[in-house]
Amino acid sequence: MSRSDRKKGARSATAGPGGTNVLSPAALYEAGLHHLGAGRLLDAQVCCEQALAAEPTHADSLALMGIIALQTGQHDHAVAWFSRAIRQSPKIDYLTSLGFTLKQMGRLDDALAVFDKAIQLRPDDAELWKHMGGVLLALDRGAEALLSYQHALTIDPAHRESAFQSGLLLHQQQRYDEAAQAFTVCLAQQPNDLQSLQMRARCVRELKRYDDYLADCERAQALAPDDALVCNNLGDALVCLRRIDEALVWFDRALALRPDFVDVLHNKGFALLQALRFEEAIAVYRKILALEPDNAKAEWQLAHIELQCGDYAAGWAHREARWNMPDFSPDYPRFTQPKWLGQEDISGKTILVEEDEGFGDNIQFARYLPMVAARGAKVILVVREPLRRLMAGIDGVSQCLAFTPDLQRPAFDMHCPIMSLPLAFGTTLDTIPPANYLPPPPADRVAAWEQRLGGHDRLRVGLVWSGNPHQANDGNRSMPLSTLLPLLDVAADFISLQKELRPADRALLAQQSRIRDLTADLADFAETAALMSCLDVVVTVCTSTAHLAATLGRPTWIMLPHLADWRWLRDRDDSPWYPSARLFRQDAGRSFEPVVHAVRTELAAMITGFNTTTA
Repeated sequence: MSRSDRKKGARSATAGPGGTNVLSPAALYEAGLHHLGAGRLLDAQVCCEQALAAEPTHADSLALMGIIALQTGQHDHAVAWFSRAIRQSPKIDYLTSLGFTLKQMGRLDDALAVFDKAIQLRPDDAELWKHMGGVLLALDRGAEALLSYQHALTIDPAHRESAFQSGLLLHQQQRYDEAAQAFTVCLAQQPNDLQSLQMRARCVRELKRYDDYLADCERAQALAPDDALVCNNLGDALVCLRRIDEALVWFDRALALRPDFVDVLHNKGFALLQALRFEEAIAVYRKILALEPDNAKAEWQLAHIELQCGDYAAGWAHREARWNMPDFSPDYPRFTQPKWLGQEDISGKTILVEEDEGFGDNIQFARYLPMVAARGAKVILVVREPLRRLMAGIDGVSQCLAFTPDLQRPAFDMHCPIMSLPLAFGTTLDTIPPANYLPPPPADRVAAWEQRLGGHDRLRVGLVWSGNPHQANDGNRSMPLSTLLPLLDVAADFISLQKELRPADRALLAQQSRIRDLTADLADFAETAALMSCLDVVVTVCTSTAHLAATLGRPTWIMLPHLADWRWLRDRDDSPWYPSARLFRQDAGRSFEPVVHAVRTELAAMITGFNTTTA
């Protein structure tokens, strides 16, 4: 049937007795809606045209013409029709349709203005606030979008889409508790909503609510038993709860579903490492590298296992993969000068050595600086300010600068990150440089601390129980002060070297008359070194204090987690890096209480020897 035939049919269908047209524009609009619902767009258009021929300002027909244009991909025409309808009657539905069309066209500012007008007309409409949030999100104005979604929820607390989008934005902002609550709103309406369930699981994981994380992962697995990612997440939850053997079952199930799922292989390798199954973990990371030769994260993890197992030749080389990890040392400059890794002759050259990891790392590997100078190079060292005074006096360092974002470095020929120096010198277990490279603390500062500490008729014990809370493994390496309190039963003088105090530790330390807290006057590592020189032993977790004390040759007792850092190797209570260090390791129970008990026993024996010597 031709278009003219359709028009005739429409006209005859509207003719009454005597040929009089009896259908109103409203009736024609309703007929058009019926045709549109049945997918007959041309018939719907004919009805609208007839209605508008009779009444050119019929708003509903104008808007319906806009919908027809939109469905046929004629966005410009749709905008024109909706705009004409709004001029006749600014109904919310017309404004919403125009806003949607403008958003689809990428005219986001115009869409925003339309939804703003709609909200002025009906401010208590949660849907409109949701639409406003969508446009703001498309404009990359996430903070404002979140406010729009949250306002929608104040109007309708059960508005699921606003709750979901709020949850996503709150998660991006690391407001995990609020995000989890938003996804709970979604799940209250749709308990089997897998996406909301998985997002809530991610939030509670970040909050370290591992039992809740496991519960959500178990629910997700019941909903999607053949989803490899869901199985992986369940394994991850079990790792968080230190149920390693159970976790490995789920990682293997995920890999049975997707054998080359690299994310699962990463998690399996990490779990094997937690179980101290080093050789199996190495095999997993090598499989990842076979699948993805450029996978820097896998190479980085492999490096640490190799170093922990004493394979320094492979480990140092693989550790260079860190520079291909996007989130590694973001402040480390990318120099145009070449990197020196030991191959070139540097006699007469100026070498810039710059720190690239933690304070303890820089202290440990500063031992290589005299070796660089011994090859005939002028050494310029850049470290953070707390290390500058300590390291400025190292033999062979011509100039030591404090890092600032706008630091103007002197001219240099080549550079080497300080953590790459072991590779540059081909370090093996048998060729670790000695630990006597720091100059002794200034005698006047040591004397000042001796005077402040008073009589030395009892053993002086320095204490450190926690490290940087932002360090990735801090939950395993640090302990609360309360765990360390049994040490105070022995007859010794205890001095806190703990610079950063967590709130609970701060309150507890204030109650301990047996621990002297002098850290307010420890302005930098050089001052800490002067105080340490007055102590008989330093008892510490694996943090920068351990490196400083051991480098100074002080007896240093390091309390280590079950999976210790790679530098402490495996199954040893001594360290080739630090002759004065003793290592006290957690057993498979992963608790520090037995470690503290062992340290207390050794302290008691040391006190006996001290008392005998001073008697």
